Amino acid sequence: MSRAGEAWGRVRGNWWPVLQQAVAAAVSWWAAGLAFDHHLPVFAPIATLVALNTPLGGRGTNAVRVVSGVIVGVVVGHAAFRLLGHGAPAIGTAVLAALLAALLLGGERITMAQAAVSAVVSVVAGQQAGLVRVEDALFGAAVALVFSQVLFPAHPVTLLVRAQTKALRALGDVLDVTARTLRSKNERIDRFWDDLRPLYSLLDDLAESRERATAVARLTRYRRGNTEAVRREIASARHLNLLGNSCLTLIRGAMALDEGHRAAFAPGVEALTRTVGLLVDEPRTEAVRGRATRAAEHIIPNAPDTTSPQATAVWQNLRLAVGDLTAFASAERNPPGARQG
Repeated sequence: MSRAGEAWGRVRGNWWPVLQQAVAAAVSWWAAGLAFDHHLPVFAPIATLVALNTPLGGRGTNAVRVVSGVIVGVVVGHAAFRLLGHGAPAIGTAVLAALLAALLLGGERITMAQAAVSAVVSVVAGQQAGLVRVEDALFGAAVALVFSQVLFPAHPVTLLVRAQTKALRALGDVLDVTARTLRSKNERIDRFWDDLRPLYSLLDDLAESRERATAVARLTRYRRGNTEAVRREIASARHLNLLGNSCLTLIRGAMALDEGHRAAFAPGVEALTRTVGLLVDEPRTEAVRGRATRAAEHIIPNAPDTTSPQATAVWQNLRLAVGDLTAFASAERNPPGARQG
């Protein structure tokens, strides 16, 4: 895909959350202007934007972190101002104390940043400015919570399906490049490793999506009637994470072989690529998963006729990857038989 295509893909995939942020910021400024007549509520839309500027499923938690950081920073900054005044020592002391306090609260980056900034504002502008920032942060976070939890709540199943689709597509692309590289002679292997980096990131995103979906399912009352579907998707995402990691192990092992042994594994990786490709567009469809399960049964070739322990280990890695693919494809129909992790 070209850079222009990638850029347009980012816009197309994120325009709706971005539009929500823009509307929420405008609403936050307008409503805060009506609520507070003693100051310009500049920090209210800022708090709203910071709270909503995170992946779906984590926006409510982000709003709480913003408010926590602001309150900690204002309290610490006010204490530093009372003791040390407006100077550089007061700012340094306030920021240090605010960051340490934020670490005690969990150490989230957004909490630490808000705590440090609020501490600086309180020291430089005085107590009243600090209290104004708290008011604005509470108001802005409230608007963010209305948008993220009431008007446009995240659905845990949707979060997981999107993350799984992205991870499957990236995994299929990486396996396809791997198969072609295994067949190529005199291929520069160092160029190949750059193609693996997006997959690492997407597998991390998948694990985070699983955690966010679990939290959303736990906190969102009106979706509790659909807990079985959520549970199945969480289990499916876990199996996909296992599949991705076993494929990475397979790829690393295969690429470490000499050219003669590498080519022997190309057919198995190609078959693995085709089977993953079956799941990309409709990973939740029963018929698609059934076809993928049947296709996975025919991937494993005979054990390589070699005395190389490295080649034997790669063959075992291929078997593990196929087993994880089968577990993922059959996870919705038969969860108890799937590999756990």
